[in-house]
Amino acid sequence: MIAYLRGKILQKGLNFLILQQGEIGYRLFVTPELLEAQIGSELEVYTYLKSGDDGQTLFGLPDFPTLQFFELLITITGVGPKMALAIVSSAKINVLEQAIVNQDVEIFTRMSGVGKKTAERIILELKTKIAGGLLGEAVVSGSDVYDALIGLGYNPREVREAMSRLDSSAATEQQLKQALKILSA
Repeated sequence: MIAYLRGKILQKGLNFLILQQGEIGYRLFVTPELLEAQIGSELEVYTYLKSGDDGQTLFGLPDFPTLQFFELLITITGVGPKMALAIVSSAKINVLEQAIVNQDVEIFTRMSGVGKKTAERIILELKTKIAGGLLGEAVVSGSDVYDALIGLGYNPREVREAMSRLDSSAATEQQLKQALKILSA
């Protein structure tokens, strides 16, 4: 899976850019913050690759915490990568986290494509995953295991559920074996 790219911006569209890395150009749907960069400038992005019946789509995010929040959002029923990109584009991650903790539905409903029920679902499902700041320990701890499982093609939601059942005192290799056993059951 493509997780990170650094290269030169070749072209820009309304919501995407083409990033050249070596002799290859990647089309990335990105946040407005990344679209502000000039054509010809160097850019570093963390990426999420969506594969589906309609092909593959690559999403570019400015930093790792934004990528993690984006991946949390797409685990929620009704929130796909394009909606998640719109959400992380609309406000800083700490503002969104605070809105979830404060159960502020309005901040989400002001975003394009997010209705009241989806906003309530986002708050309900993420409130327990966000421990008062920058994505809580559940996502950050064991990230080597998480990254390895995602790299093997497992669904982020399934990986998080499996990781919640792991022995946190075990070595990374043991945690990975435990997770693979849980995911294959």
